[in-house]
Amino acid sequence: MLRRLAVTAAASLTALAAAPAASAGPLPVPLSLLGEGHTEDRLTVTVEHNPGVEGKYTLECHPAGGSHPRRQQACDKLDSVTTWGKDPFAPVPRDRICTMIYGGPATAHITGSWAGRPVDATYSRANGCEVSRWDDLVPVLPSAR
Repeated sequence: MLRRLAVTAAASLTALAAAPAASAGPLPVPLSLLGEGHTEDRLTVTVEHNPGVEGKYTLECHPAGGSHPRRQQACDKLDSVTTWGKDPFAPVPRDRICTMIYGGPATAHITGSWAGRPVDATYSRANGCEVSRWDDLVPVLPSAR
């Protein structure tokens, strides 16, 4: 009886451990299946109202490429802030209390894919939280001065 209970408990734990993996969603397509020269880490960065660095840039990583003026440094920055369970492009939480320090009119929009996930993020310098969020992504985003 005790042995049957132990086997049943072990089977239940095995099933529970497998459940999160099954519901985690599809895995990214391996690059080898997408063809030579394709990178899944490809972003378009559009910067406005920031004189001297306004424009639309492409950033490809692994390997670094595109029209971004600091592509290798930008890829290195993204690699350093990418961790499991954390979105490096996440917006400021709605309930966050922010200082009302205006950082200027610069805005940016980043679209594409990073680490197998779609990216569609908007940046501004409207308050202390947004300024910090922007600055945390330099050199992907240009330094706003």
